[in-house]
Amino acid sequence: MLVEKAEMMAVRAAEDVVRVRQTVRVQAAASGLGLVDQTKIVTAVSELTRNMVDYGGGGVVRLEIVSDGRKRGLRVTFEDKGPGIPDIELAMTDGYTTGGGLGLGLSGAKRLSNDFAIRSVVGEGTTITITRWK
Repeated sequence: MLVEKAEMMAVRAAEDVVRVRQTVRVQAAASGLGLVDQTKIVTAVSELTRNMVDYGGGGVVRLEIVSDGRKRGLRVTFEDKGPGIPDIELAMTDGYTTGGGLGLGLSGAKRLSNDFAIRSVVGEGTTITITRWK
């Protein structure tokens, strides 16, 4: 996978969610994604960044315009050093929440992405990577 452009953003507070969302919209357009795909990745990023702030204590978001030789897209990685997710399968279930929300953040972000990967270790943190392809 070829990374054409990369950018890192620290996320510490709720106001950082807006900044990340705006930057992702610009990078999604720069990667060639159409309006519908831009909206899908921005929505997924918004959910995952909010989760990072609310549950992971903040972290780092890495944006990468990527190409695999056939297609181009935007890959976004979220990494925190929070408490981790004890049961990923349960956390990915629609309606499951530990925070009083709708419980659609992780599962919704997965549906809005072409590629979705999650790794979490209790006591060490969580890394989620999503990609939206053109």
